[in-house]
Parts: sequence; structure tokens; C-alpha cells
Amino acid sequence: MTVIKTRRLARELVLQGLYAEEMTHDSPDKILEDLKSRSTFDDESSTFFERLFTTTLKQRDWTSALIEERLENWDLGRVALIDRLVLQMMITEMVFFDDVPPKVSIAEGVEIVRKFSTDESSGFVNGILDSVFHSLEELSVPTD
Repeated sequence: MTVIKTRRLARELVLQGLYAEEMTHDSPDKILEDLKSRSTFDDESSTFFERLFTTTLKQRDWTSALIEERLENWDLGRVALIDRLVLQMMITEMVFFDDVPPKVSIAEGVEIVRKFSTDESSGFVNGILDSVFHSLEELSVPTD
């Protein structure tokens, strides 16, 4: 059983959960339970993992709209699933997690997509996240 002690591993597990939800349409609670049953977390990582997973799902439509606004001559449906999920997760982290500097979220997103997606994905993800970063102060952030 993997012991989750870092936010990087928690983020990678969140990505797996988001992917599972996308593919199976199982309830988020079932996916959380399944992922937690296969890993051991320290307290901080467990809280971070659950919050990032649930907040990313809750803000999925909002983050998708932000991504789509930044796609030039491209439709969101054509973006690779892993790339889209990493973007949604890292935009969520940049906007809703005050304890994580946005530049850390960008770097983590690039590293995670480099590990789980294509060679071209890291530049694409970096570009979208950087664009969101530069517009953070102007964003109309959901309060719910």
C-alpha cells in the first residue's frame, strides 16, 4: 500500500480519481473511498487530497469555461482528457487554495502532465495555466 506523504502524490491520486469519475461516472464518494482504501495518507495529505478532488469536481464547469476561453481555434472537446483534467485540477488549486502559490500549481501541473500525457502536453498546459495566472485578479470566482 502506498503511503501518501507529499502533495505531488496526492495530486497524482486526484488525477486518477478525476479520470475514474470521467470514465465510470461513479459517485465521487465511491471514488474517494476506493482511492483511500488503496493508499495510506498522512493527515495533511489526506485533507489536501479530498479537498482538491471535491473542489475540482465542483468547479469543473467554471474551470472548463476558463480553459475554453484560452483555446485559440480549438474546441475543448479536442483537448486530451488527461490534459483537461490536469488543467481543471491546477486551475482549481491556483484559485481556491490560498496556501499554494500559483507558480507552484503551474509547475506541478506541468510535471504531472509530463508524466501522464504526451510530450507536447507540458507546453500546452504551461501556456494555459500561465494565462490563467496572469488573469487571476480579474477572474469572477464562484463563491459557492
